[in-house]
Amino acid sequence: MRKRFKAGYQAQRVKLEQISEADYFPSVIDQLISLLGESKVSAMAEVLEEHGTDRWNFSHLPEVVVFAESRDDVVAVMQYAHERDIPVTTRGAGVGYVGGCVPVKGGIALSVARMNQLVEVNERDGVIVTQPGVITGDLQQAAREKGWYYPPDPASLKECSIGGNLATNAGGPRCLKYGVTKNYVLGLEVVLANGEVLHVGSRCHKNKTGFDLLHLFVGSEGMLGVITEATLRIIPHPQRRAMLTATFPDFAIAASAVQAILDAGHLPSALEITDGFTLKAARDHLGQDCLPDGEAHLIVEIDGRSGAITPELVELEQVLHGVGALSVEQHGDAESCEAIWQLRRDFSYSLRATGLTKLNEDIVVPRSRLVDLVEFATELQAETGIPIACFGHAGDGNIHTNLMVESYDDPVIKEKADAALDRLFQWILANNGVITGEHGVGLAKKRWLGKALGEVGMALHQSVKTALDPKGILNPGKFLDPES
Repeated sequence: MRKRFKAGYQAQRVKLEQISEADYFPSVIDQLISLLGESKVSAMAEVLEEHGTDRWNFSHLPEVVVFAESRDDVVAVMQYAHERDIPVTTRGAGVGYVGGCVPVKGGIALSVARMNQLVEVNERDGVIVTQPGVITGDLQQAAREKGWYYPPDPASLKECSIGGNLATNAGGPRCLKYGVTKNYVLGLEVVLANGEVLHVGSRCHKNKTGFDLLHLFVGSEGMLGVITEATLRIIPHPQRRAMLTATFPDFAIAASAVQAILDAGHLPSALEITDGFTLKAARDHLGQDCLPDGEAHLIVEIDGRSGAITPELVELEQVLHGVGALSVEQHGDAESCEAIWQLRRDFSYSLRATGLTKLNEDIVVPRSRLVDLVEFATELQAETGIPIACFGHAGDGNIHTNLMVESYDDPVIKEKADAALDRLFQWILANNGVITGEHGVGLAKKRWLGKALGEVGMALHQSVKTALDPKGILNPGKFLDPES
């Protein structure tokens, strides 16, 4: 048993030093097996390794992985862990980008991936009830088969789970028109740190009963409770969607097109912008003919009633040409739109194909500062020699600013890259931006949180955490723990 695991068991500290490490930890595993059954508990090396990391560049092994299959399993684990002060880090699909589900204090990695049942799709109430392990794309499809729509669409929707979306308040390209995950959460079932079960919210579309505890848990990154069921709002599916793609001579002109579209009275479902570095990587990886010439690219997606789409496409094309687009292409049906979204998803894979390490930052700026952000990134790139790729959700200012680093595992290069990241985040905070729009804080952005929240805000976060998890066992070591 490693020291970090021993440190977690405060309830056992009087006796622990009298028990050999070899004897103590196996007894915990045995007790969990007795409590839950052998099929739900594993300490195999490959299982621990899989549950010790996400897509960020840091890992830390748990001592044991528990695969919950029901709310009762979660209750049993939390009661057991609470009694013994054992750290518990909840995990869904594990595709986060900030180390949010890395069990930095060891202990139990609590996987909810097997809790993957869609409980109910109810068109009359306009709700879908789901367990946390359901893959987001599967949930969307279930709603679509009923003629209904669950709009939140993170880029990893074919891999990520609803529980992870709830933990981070995930977004995606369609946030401009439809909002983020929290805008679709009506009710939650949450197992608290001591094993108590809390039902908050309801299946009603309006509810002003008491404090808004419901949204306290959405975006809490597993630090306040374990979500075991969610009641989500669904809406009628748009009859049709269509898209325009355009290229521009530079990023500034593309950014001006974003504002021109909105000023003209249009509210697209998505407005995605991409810079020249990312476009070059895409052409190198996917083929030179995958995109028309240009140093910036814009995706404009609209949806709604069938009869309204075609005239809006005509108006939007006029706006794009009016601001100086080099090329404009129409994509008039769902199939052609999906092909463009696949291209957009492939931008990330194209950046990875450069062989550089992509430090993926999901910062947000006021929409009027998009050009300023890219100009700052260009200056930072020139000063540091680190390429910076910018693309993302232009409509709401959430631009993924990716530092492309060679040999990030080299301590000298890592120090240089981390210093560049610090400059980026300091600029963001100084320009009324925020340090995360959809990935969460996790470990990756921990050092900037104090400045982002302020002294009073940080203290209030601590108070809420203490009230709901007084022993600090839920996802410890993250942004509210200054010691790690």
